[in-house]
Amino acid sequence: MADNIKNMTPKQIVAELDKYIIGQDEAKKYVAIALRNRYRRSLLSEEMREEISPKNILMMGPTGVGKTEIARRLAKLMDAPFVKVEATKFTEVGYVGRDVDSMIRDLVEASMRLSKQKRMDENAEMADVIAEDIIVKSIVPSPKSDSNGGVQLGNIFGNLGYKTQRQEYEENKQKEYESSREFADIKMARDQVREQLRAGLLEDHIVEIEVDDVPKTNQLDNQNEGMIAIGNIFDSMMPKKTKKKKCKVSDARRILREQEAQKLIDMDQVTDEALQNAEQNGIIFIDEIDKIASGGGMRSGVDVSREGVQRDILPIVEGSVVNTKYGPVKTDHMLFIGAGAFHVSKPSDLIPELQGRFPINVELSNLDKEDFKKILTVPENAVTKQQKALLETEGVSVEFTDDAIDEIANLAYLMNEETENIGARRLHTILEILLEDISYNLPDPDMHDVRIDREYVLEKLGEKIKEVDVDKYIL
Repeated sequence: MADNIKNMTPKQIVAELDKYIIGQDEAKKYVAIALRNRYRRSLLSEEMREEISPKNILMMGPTGVGKTEIARRLAKLMDAPFVKVEATKFTEVGYVGRDVDSMIRDLVEASMRLSKQKRMDENAEMADVIAEDIIVKSIVPSPKSDSNGGVQLGNIFGNLGYKTQRQEYEENKQKEYESSREFADIKMARDQVREQLRAGLLEDHIVEIEVDDVPKTNQLDNQNEGMIAIGNIFDSMMPKKTKKKKCKVSDARRILREQEAQKLIDMDQVTDEALQNAEQNGIIFIDEIDKIASGGGMRSGVDVSREGVQRDILPIVEGSVVNTKYGPVKTDHMLFIGAGAFHVSKPSDLIPELQGRFPINVELSNLDKEDFKKILTVPENAVTKQQKALLETEGVSVEFTDDAIDEIANLAYLMNEETENIGARRLHTILEILLEDISYNLPDPDMHDVRIDREYVLEKLGEKIKEVDVDKYIL
């Protein structure tokens, strides 16, 4: 889908989002326009392109209505680096506003992973050939393994325009070996092994391969980024250590394929591409942004802390340069999507400068009974489809009748109205309670088909609703 993103109109982008998210048409429309505007901007002259900045979006609505899912699906659709951060993370005691830049560093890491994977996929065919060759040689080793080193050494001097005595000796030795009967036998044996390998006959055969010895290190804090960079410089100067590893051919192929694909990558090119992708296409989703908004009037204690975090986030959203271990990154053209329930506070409680940086305010509506019915059946990853797939692994076929779906949707809506409104997440709670006994008793040789109808739903969940009703009147 990412390849066709340039040809997708806003309507087509919304249609793609409709496969996973029910309702919230206004929010989908705004994000689709923001996405299309990125493509439109890329067609402009460089001078005009620099002047146009993305219109950041502020989503308001209760939990579980699809705020995060819209942003995540959008990033997946355009194959863009995406990162989700909780604004409350920066208000922690002893941490107030510290290292807000970490959201940009996380985005660059996500972009690096995307670019690296893309390059590795491009090199996959060549890496497969090399991996196969290494496996064949490990199954049928050459008795004169040291001759390869001599040839390589000779090539180095040969490139300088003259032959050394060492090179001539190695070349003569190699020619003698290649004309020998022993070499012909080994070549024939390797050809046979290669055929068996391609036919999949040696997948469980144990081989010994040489792999890069990567030391296990703890993930360091962003504060130590300078130290990491210095460490990387020294690492690149030292020759890579390798170690012998015994494993099945199937595992060896996977390890070697990845290792060889990585060797074929030009990391400078990957870094440049990743930084460019993060700057031009990066999406940062700032969740719980309402929790750093403070009410009007006199401010003290926590309110001051929240306002401090807003002021720290502001330069990043406005556009600044952040230093990362891969190089400086500009945040001017990244798309920021803020989200929050805004139950207690409202968008006007944010500092005016930050409000101005989120020009598009969109309110996501509460889910009603009809929305719940669609969520249960329409999306490609609908919760009922997930539960069916899980139970099919145990040989049980589950069928939800139309009246059962109707009743589940009705109960989810009522429970959200009477207790905390947790949106579509309520459906997960209801379905787990509904299928609890069935899941617990599996595997069961006598259970094959399960039909869930309205009576079954009421029998399982009727008591739960009564408990909720009674709880309202207990002080």
